[in-house]
Amino acid sequence: MEVGTLVGLWRYPVKSMGAEALEQEEIGFYGVAGDRRWAFIQPGLERSGFPWMTLRERADMRQFIPRFVDPQRPEDSVTMVVSPAGEEYDVVDPALSQLLGEGVRVLKREVGLFDAMPLSLISVGTLRALGEMTGRELEPQRFRPNLLIDLGDDDPGFTEDSWAGRIVRIGELEMRVDLRDPRCVIVTMDVQSGERDPNVLRQIAQRREGCAGVYGSAVTPARVAVGATVSLD
Repeated sequence: MEVGTLVGLWRYPVKSMGAEALEQEEIGFYGVAGDRRWAFIQPGLERSGFPWMTLRERADMRQFIPRFVDPQRPEDSVTMVVSPAGEEYDVVDPALSQLLGEGVRVLKREVGLFDAMPLSLISVGTLRALGEMTGRELEPQRFRPNLLIDLGDDDPGFTEDSWAGRIVRIGELEMRVDLRDPRCVIVTMDVQSGERDPNVLRQIAQRREGCAGVYGSAVTPARVAVGATVSLD
């Protein structure tokens, strides 16, 4: 059953840094090719359960923009990062780590990704409903999705919540919806300014059990393009 259209596709080469908007890309068992393969580690937290440098620690991390020198081979490509000041660094350059903080270092994951689940998906309707709850327009990147789908003007929002355990087809990709996406303080932060609005997370916590969007996994990998049809089995 056709239910909508894929209208946005992103990957995040470096955890918590800026997004790379894509028109099409391979999606496999580890998610979008090249997604979240690098992460910066805070000093003294290497053995903790969450050692990563994120937007919680630096609100401007989203303004660091990573790119693959060879976007056709992201797994093997050199990764460059443009700082908010416009300077470009190789992601492994110690000067970039130093810019992020004393003792910070970078780590690459050869297999898998630095995140809870391979794929994150949210709908236009959910963003619209959250905007009505909070009284502000909420950009997709506040929620850092891989996939943004449009289920039509009549979608009341949070429709994807009901898909847990089901298979969603996006073009040739088959994605299993595993669970609702629990949200954290990062959704309170404006994409451009980093200004925090605690009401965003408060509304999600009070009215949506702390969740917005869903996590999923590819069960049939495929190359996906913006504009692909979204359907449910």
